[in-house]
Amino acid sequence: MKRGELALGELKSKLDGLKVYKNESYNSVVERLIKMAYDEEPLSEEEIKGIEESLEDIKAGRAYSEEEAKRMLGLEE
Repeated sequence: MKRGELALGELKSKLDGLKVYKNESYNSVVERLIKMAYDEEPLSEEEIKGIEESLEDIKAGRAYSEEEAKRMLGLEE
């Protein structure tokens, strides 16, 4: 067995834990996992750029906490 591979019993146990109902087939579980793995609406280049810019702002301290934003907007309870 290669490093990172699951033993057959361990794999079966993990698949059992992903079943929606007791008698769901492993094929159904795997199909659901495959569908979840593919994004039908991937992010556009513009969206990715916006996320990257936002992360840079956060790292540079150009962001407000939720509490700070509420205080600034006068929304404190």
